[in-house]
Amino acid sequence: MAATLWDLILLFRPLSDEEKVHLSNIRQILDESSEENAQEILRRIKKLLKQRRIGVAYSKLNISKVLADDDSFPEIFLTREDDELKKEVQEYNRIILDSFKKQLFDSLSDRAGILKEFIAPNIVGLDTEKEAVLLQLFAREGVHILLLGDPGTGKTDILMSAAKLHPKSVFGLGSGTSGVGLGASVKGKKKIAGLLPQADGGICCIDELNLMKQSDRAALYNAMEKGFVTYDKGDQHFTMKARVRVLASANPKGDKFAGKFVDTLKKQLPFDSALLTRFHLVFMIRKPDMRGFVEITRKIVRNDSKKLRDEDAEFIKEYVAYAEKVDVQFPKKFEKEVINFVKEIKKDEKRYLIEISPRLVVGFMRMAKASARLHLRDKVEKEDIEHVKDIVRTSLVVS
Repeated sequence: MAATLWDLILLFRPLSDEEKVHLSNIRQILDESSEENAQEILRRIKKLLKQRRIGVAYSKLNISKVLADDDSFPEIFLTREDDELKKEVQEYNRIILDSFKKQLFDSLSDRAGILKEFIAPNIVGLDTEKEAVLLQLFAREGVHILLLGDPGTGKTDILMSAAKLHPKSVFGLGSGTSGVGLGASVKGKKKIAGLLPQADGGICCIDELNLMKQSDRAALYNAMEKGFVTYDKGDQHFTMKARVRVLASANPKGDKFAGKFVDTLKKQLPFDSALLTRFHLVFMIRKPDMRGFVEITRKIVRNDSKKLRDEDAEFIKEYVAYAEKVDVQFPKKFEKEVINFVKEIKKDEKRYLIEISPRLVVGFMRMAKASARLHLRDKVEKEDIEHVKDIVRTSLVVS
């Protein structure tokens, strides 16, 4: 009873200067939150501070400076044991942290292009490929990318980074693992999902797709085009959802590209046009010449041991999840511009490894939306169109 009376008495004391700073910092976070009862929470925290039933300390997300200049946030703690108040404080801390991260996300949105730096940071070069994969992370609809080229060029590193940076992803080999391929399998009466249905709603990263079994080809086609895979053997007939974005790597026939002329290089493609045209972007990647090798060596020496930190990966995953909620509109005024662009590159189709199909138009629009979503914008702008144009042009270059 005395403790309750003392709590009432403390309500009349003024907050100390330090407590005022704590409350002000919490207010700044809650004022911009979407929490309906933010002001009520603030009043409650002020009351608890006056009663000295809680204190405030500061924690850090421990993310890179390039993501947030200041990643410290207030965190409430109990000054004495109180099981009932403990749950209340935990909820306040959750609200404060969620609101704080939202502020960081909004601040990051204008310069979100820097997230490219976290895709295979140990690999020097392949900037356009990384920009394309970054857009794929933020595409809600199917955007499929193939990294086709010589071994030892960093393709696998890019796939592994993408898998780490998306909230829902799967990484595996084109040959499949543990007897389960890309589609679906059955063991006894148990249905087993392969790589594609496991990644439903996210990104399916398939390394060495050229090792894919013939039996998996139909599953891949269906997932990329229709968003599901089927199993139809014996008396087992079922469908699994596989609404995925496919990011794949593959080596050419003979393992390494040889020659310079398009006709020669086309003969070394590991897939037919039926599969290649299902990819919206196909990048040809070759080992650098001596000049390029020296430049890469120089950059490696300057930026030794760059790697993706777990804290950064987790923050970026949360940013992707936050951005994926944004519905992006594609203004009609850009439709003619996209059509003219595709007509323009179609004229030079003989110079490319792949044919220009109507699927590219679909992919273009989805990537433009992803570019807007990356920056938390709900409408595609001119800069998004130009950015995707540059990526598409570069993907078609035969180096």
